[in-house]
Amino acid sequence: MKHIDFAYPAFFWLMLIIPLMIGWYVWRGRRSNAAFKMPGFENIDDRVGSARIWLRHLLFVLRIAAIALLIIVLARPQSSNRWETVTSEGVDIIMCIDVSGSMRAMDFRPNRLEAAKDVGIGFVNGRLDDRFGLVVFSGESFTQCPLTTDRAVVTNFLKEIDFGMIEDGTAIGMGLATSVSRLKESKAKSKVVILLTDGVNNMGDIGPVTAAEIAMQFGIRVYTIGVGSRGEAPYPVQDFYGRTVTRNMPVEIDEEVLKEVAQKTGGAYFRATDNNTLREIYRQIDQMEKTRLDVKQFSRKKEEYFPFLLAAMVLFILELFLRYTWFRTIP
Repeated sequence: MKHIDFAYPAFFWLMLIIPLMIGWYVWRGRRSNAAFKMPGFENIDDRVGSARIWLRHLLFVLRIAAIALLIIVLARPQSSNRWETVTSEGVDIIMCIDVSGSMRAMDFRPNRLEAAKDVGIGFVNGRLDDRFGLVVFSGESFTQCPLTTDRAVVTNFLKEIDFGMIEDGTAIGMGLATSVSRLKESKAKSKVVILLTDGVNNMGDIGPVTAAEIAMQFGIRVYTIGVGSRGEAPYPVQDFYGRTVTRNMPVEIDEEVLKEVAQKTGGAYFRATDNNTLREIYRQIDQMEKTRLDVKQFSRKKEEYFPFLLAAMVLFILELFLRYTWFRTIP
């Protein structure tokens, strides 16, 4: 059975016009039909008259009904009996990115940081209903962009991330703690941190595992990503003459800690060894977050004004037809 709602119910106040029209019609009819007596007709029953004379009131009834239907059309009736199952959107996501000097390594193209920025921008632009924030860390951490639904702002801040923004080092725990601080007051059903790093925690007052325990208390899920090829990676350094040269440096990622952080918070750990695997990791996170959300029911509205509009037009046309045909000779 259809359930009808009205988008603009305030238009029903126009129904007050109808009793005013009825009152005016009755008053006008009494004035125009004033009784007078003629000699010799005193005994004729007053109720005697033509049926057409009484049926002339049908014209007014048709007009009143048409006006009432038009008011219903203005109120915009909508049915809500079409129910669909959809996946709820609206995740709050903090992207926590390592900007330490080791992110210059060129095992990703053109380097680890630029690859992380490029894939991150694609991830942000692919999730239309989420709020994003951005935290960067090196020797310490700070919020580059607070939570917002404005994807253009987030992507611009991502593009502006660069080396040397803060003291060098790898304060993974501080980066995660700052991210948690940004999410702890969130009312979203799903709160997520995507922590990307290529190193080992060596700075900061808060360790990664401690920060993960705090995240767990606030229901924040952490996905950790270790970026770096296995073994050694080419790294740009300056030689004795100030020239930039490339040297192979060992890749050191504390995978055990990153796995523990993810496990404690209900997230997952991923290892990215090149641009393609990093892009695939973000695709997996995208799918995991969509499947974790609640499924709810909602009703899709359908406009139902047309039958009322059609009926009003038919009544108006019928009134005009009767007025200028059958009732044409009746004042």
